Amino acid sequence: MDPAGRVEQVSKDEKLTVKRQCELLAVNRSSVYYQPKEPTKEEQQRAEYIRSRLDYWHTEFCWMGSRNLLNKLRQDDKIGGIGRALIRHYMREMGIFAVYPKPDTSKANKQHKKYPYLLRGKRIWLPNQVWAIDITYISLGKTHMYLTAIIDWYSRYIVGWALSDTLETAPVLVALKEAIEKHGIPAIINSDQGSQFTSDDYTGYLQSMGIHQSMDGKARWVDNVIIERWFRSLKTEEIYISCYENPRELRVGIEEYIRKYNYERPHSSLGEERPATVYHGKFALNDNGQQVA
Repeated sequence: MDPAGRVEQVSKDEKLTVKRQCELLAVNRSSVYYQPKEPTKEEQQRAEYIRSRLDYWHTEFCWMGSRNLLNKLRQDDKIGGIGRALIRHYMREMGIFAVYPKPDTSKANKQHKKYPYLLRGKRIWLPNQVWAIDITYISLGKTHMYLTAIIDWYSRYIVGWALSDTLETAPVLVALKEAIEKHGIPAIINSDQGSQFTSDDYTGYLQSMGIHQSMDGKARWVDNVIIERWFRSLKTEEIYISCYENPRELRVGIEEYIRKYNYERPHSSLGEERPATVYHGKFALNDNGQQVA
């Protein structure tokens, strides 16, 4: 059991004294009495502002690490009283890293099973052959939310998405189940090695649907680059210029952006075709040649 778990085992209602319980559990007695200080409203607002600017600069310059991002916040945004340790803390919390590692929005759980990357050298030639799924941080007024999105690799069509204020597995499954209900079952779903995608609930659902699970190699953001690029487009073309203040506004804005992206916007990688045109232009088969949509 980890130290935090042992601390939770200490009870003031037990016959043993707190001191004796701490000795038996090998925990520091001060940790039992420690009560974290609640941040003030002003401190919360400052933290959210710093997070929002970190997200902005990371989207603009995804290769920057904590040192360069700190300089941007100090020089361009004129934010004082911040150091590299604080910026690293927010970056880990939000999932902001230089381009070569994966975002911490999908921090790995070492106890969970990892799956191989199935797309290396694979010819992707049909819709629903491969979907990519990921999570991104979105600043929202004085708070933030997380967006799970699923994109069809072949057509670049967004097949599903969900908004949440937590990094739990539940909204990931909501997005996935709704996508399958609307568009059919993909042959492969690719993700990073995050705990949401290695959880028993997620992996069990994929297995029950007969979907092959593929995962990026460690520190290989490029393995899921299709969805990463779409997140960047969403933020630079919609989120940053709209300044949404509440979840309802944000949901409506994302829904409208996805509609225009899927049905109206020409895509250069598709020969200027619309993703919806390409997606619906072919029926999809899985790796066994069976129709799945």
